[in-house]
Amino acid sequence: MAKAALVDINGRKLKLSNLDKIMYPLAGFTKGQVIDYYVRIAPALIPHLKNRPLTMKRYPEGVNGMFFYEKSCPSHRPEWVNTAPVWSEGRNEFMDYCLIQDLPTLVWAANLADLELHTSLSLAKDVMRPTMLVFDLDPGPPADIVLCCQVGLWLREMFEGFGLECFPKTSGSKGLQIYVPLNTPVTYDVTKPFAHAVARVLEDRHPNLIVSDMKKALRTGKIFVDWSQNDDHKTTVNVYSLRAKERPKVSTPVKWEEVEHCLAKKDPDLLVFTSDQVLERFAKHDDLFAPVLTLRQQLPKAKAMPAELAEHYQHYAPKTASPPAKRPESDAIRPNSQPKRSAAEASASTDPASAPSKSPRRAPARSKAKVK
Repeated sequence: MAKAALVDINGRKLKLSNLDKIMYPLAGFTKGQVIDYYVRIAPALIPHLKNRPLTMKRYPEGVNGMFFYEKSCPSHRPEWVNTAPVWSEGRNEFMDYCLIQDLPTLVWAANLADLELHTSLSLAKDVMRPTMLVFDLDPGPPADIVLCCQVGLWLREMFEGFGLECFPKTSGSKGLQIYVPLNTPVTYDVTKPFAHAVARVLEDRHPNLIVSDMKKALRTGKIFVDWSQNDDHKTTVNVYSLRAKERPKVSTPVKWEEVEHCLAKKDPDLLVFTSDQVLERFAKHDDLFAPVLTLRQQLPKAKAMPAELAEHYQHYAPKTASPPAKRPESDAIRPNSQPKRSAAEASASTDPASAPSKSPRRAPARSKAKVK
């Protein structure tokens, strides 16, 4: 493969660089192959990225080199890259987050060695309203994804009791993630305590296998049911994203039958998928995660919850609910308005100090903005 190339993607011209650079040394997987994967999986991936502020996780020297998170969309971005301005309480200013709305933008991000794509559970138009609920099942050694499968099936059973569907995907690392699509009006003031309460119920029922406390010392041999991802501060790895592991593994949507099979066979390798395998799965199954974007569901009200769940929920829920702040006009999705930069300015546009676990914060109303 050529070291560099000038390409035209849907009428957008891009200069791709260092295509032969090895990004995954153990697998000999190059930057050109990273871009090729994202181009081929784009029909499935882009709908899950669209309109969600993106936090980049960039590996300019490959998975064995340094990396950094980048929340603010690079200033040297092409003029056709859309952004979403979101208020940052830490910086006391609006930050423009990249939005991957189309294939050219996805290829542009991949060319920046953005191996991992991390997004909010919310859309840019209202970052305080999640469109889904997520449980990140993280195994503490010697536990592995096999035990995650058992916990995931318990979660499915619980939500079936509420008349709700949920969908599993691998994290692409060690664990399993369970998504409950909502796509109905709700805030994190509801979803976060609800997820915490669910995790506590599971821990109460299976104290030798599950922990809901974040302390790593408590996780040995157990599954940490991470409920805390349901927060406007947090991001999760997007479905179909590559992970920066020894091989180009992918956060992959799976069928519940595959989860059951992994548990029955007690074989963690059954739920490990590389980029080539994911492309084959997409060709065979289409997008198994598509319902997460469209299925409209509502969480049960507190009075309709089982007693054990309601007790925990009432404990974690905010004592007083505050109405969501109105978003200023500048929060609309907008095309790039940055002036053209020189090559020297473009090369200095990274932000290594960006926090890894933070996602966009809402913007306060301009008339009564408060900075903490």
